[in-house]
Amino acid sequence: MNQMNVNVNCPAHHAVNMDLQIKMSSRVIAELVESRHSDVCRTIERLQDSGVIQGYAPMAYTHPQNGQVYNQYLIGKRDSYIIVAQLSPAFTARLVDRWQELEMASRPVIPQSLPEALRLAADLAEQKQKLTEELAAAAPKVEFVDRYVQSSGSMTFRQVAKLLNAKEPEFRLFLLDRHIMYRLNGILTPYQQHSDVGRFEVRTGTTQASNYAFSQARFTAKGVKWIAGLWVEHLTHGSAA
Repeated sequence: MNQMNVNVNCPAHHAVNMDLQIKMSSRVIAELVESRHSDVCRTIERLQDSGVIQGYAPMAYTHPQNGQVYNQYLIGKRDSYIIVAQLSPAFTARLVDRWQELEMASRPVIPQSLPEALRLAADLAEQKQKLTEELAAAAPKVEFVDRYVQSSGSMTFRQVAKLLNAKEPEFRLFLLDRHIMYRLNGILTPYQQHSDVGRFEVRTGTTQASNYAFSQARFTAKGVKWIAGLWVEHLTHGSAA
């Protein structure tokens, strides 16, 4: 099978609701018919090539125990019956039962009693609170974007620290710890890989009075937006700790 770069972590039932249609993974089919997953995949590919079932692209998933990445197929209900019929028709009943489980699990839960209704209300309130907290965490970044839109051009370390409402010593330590910048003759200098991707520009020149050569690293517009995202994450993680 072809190597894929998509990383899909399936839930316990190994089914995925894609475009409002439940899919069953080839791994579940292998478990139901007590066959090797590789044999199931070969059957799927053979049926695809013959046009008996629709075409499915192999999807990658990470095994929860060993962390290895493997390929799988996500199969529709009709085609799953055809595949099981090819592999082992005796296990069709198991497939029917599994589809019933998956379809029941995908239906919205309707409270049947007052305690269930209260539990559902509590769950919804908890989800709303979580969303509110996530929006609050994102607020500094939104505020930054609004302020940065009003500025243009490259910015110095001090200007960026002021824009982010960051204390200069803390912001400087952050840049050093993250290996974004380093000290060169006492001057903050960006690592080359960050300059190469356009996050910094280094301006050089000489002073008129003493003819002293100097260089100054400045954040580009791209660099300011990038560092703002990292800084917000840094503050969020610091608050959580």
